[in-house]
Amino acid sequence: MAAARPLPLALRPFAGRSIAALGIVLIALNLRTAVAGFSPIVQFVGADIPLSNVSIGVLGMIPPLAFATSGLIAPAVAKRIGLEWALAAACFAMIIGPLVRALAPGYPALLVGTAITLAGMGFGNILLPPAVKRYFPDRIALMTSLYVTLMSVSTALPALVAVPLADAAGWRVSLGAWGLFAAFAVIPWLILAVRRARAAARGRAAVAAGSAEEGLIVPPPELGLALLRSRVAWALALLLISSSASVYSAFAWFPDVLVDTAGSTEAEAGALLALYALLGLPIALVIPSLVARMRNVGGLILASVGFFAAGYAGLLLAPALAPWLWIMLAGTGPMTFAITLTLINLRTNTPEASAAVSGFVQAIGYGVGALGPLIFGLIHTQTESWTLPLLFLMATSLLSLVSAVLLAKPRFVEDELAARKRIP
Repeated sequence: MAAARPLPLALRPFAGRSIAALGIVLIALNLRTAVAGFSPIVQFVGADIPLSNVSIGVLGMIPPLAFATSGLIAPAVAKRIGLEWALAAACFAMIIGPLVRALAPGYPALLVGTAITLAGMGFGNILLPPAVKRYFPDRIALMTSLYVTLMSVSTALPALVAVPLADAAGWRVSLGAWGLFAAFAVIPWLILAVRRARAAARGRAAVAAGSAEEGLIVPPPELGLALLRSRVAWALALLLISSSASVYSAFAWFPDVLVDTAGSTEAEAGALLALYALLGLPIALVIPSLVARMRNVGGLILASVGFFAAGYAGLLLAPALAPWLWIMLAGTGPMTFAITLTLINLRTNTPEASAAVSGFVQAIGYGVGALGPLIFGLIHTQTESWTLPLLFLMATSLLSLVSAVLLAKPRFVEDELAARKRIP
């Protein structure tokens, strides 16, 4: 009896599944280290490299700006060289960037190293959703929970250990050490990239020989500018604007806010920032599964607005009374981030569409959200107070109310665009 022919690679989404799971885990552990590891030690860095409020604001603006730029570039790069090769390139950037930051003789080099690091993290941000869609189409909520949880770990750990590490070995070691993790993350993606390239080569050879299309990769659909007409895509972008403006402002400025208004020491402020980050762990474990089960996610989005408002109100009215409580409330608001990442896959049909929507949503979400830390810092500089900056963050959280309405009905982006095409 002849052996059964293997299915084409395009029909075998679980090929390389264990290696892909490892790759997703390792890259997720690297996606926030450069963001969370800097603000707690800004005073250490400032002792060697002069940093003004504006220069700190610019550094705080780079993460969402790099993520936004990656949203424009990463889908095209992944389409040209392959999803796996693009993720491997992201890991290399996350190795090189921290080394440049650690060796920076002045502010320009610090800026360049930060940009390289965050560009790699931005590619990882954009391409993890389609990686989950490709390798785990039957486990989207589970895998999203896993990698968002690990992203929270990669946020909390640097915030917690940055100051002790800088005290013990200097700020350069504290910044540069995180590049070591990315060296492990690159290995699974190189293996998967080589395996997929070989499968594609076999597919082309099979087609040339007129036999089965083993390994044939179906060309992705072109969505491109059509996403500008998608209400679902815009609603997800608004969610990300709200969460990114708040989160990156928090990591850039909350330690200073807590020191000035709540009387916290620098170490205590760093610990509270770690608490802010750690709240992402239970959120990441719970929210994706809830989103997958709910037809209307509007209630979850409304809850996030309430958490944001309560946390900022506490920091405004009674910061020293219970700073840990205000940080916990404000840190629960960004559940919209997990909602967004889950819906990118749940509201698309294919990995290619997921990549396109992920790029669109994160380019706009992070691009506009990038203004958050800069505006926050400029308002503080002009007013010499934290009141208006915190009111600004409260106002940005209200953008999510629009998304709560637009995402009330579950629908796929491709179906929505197809329906709009048919309307005369």
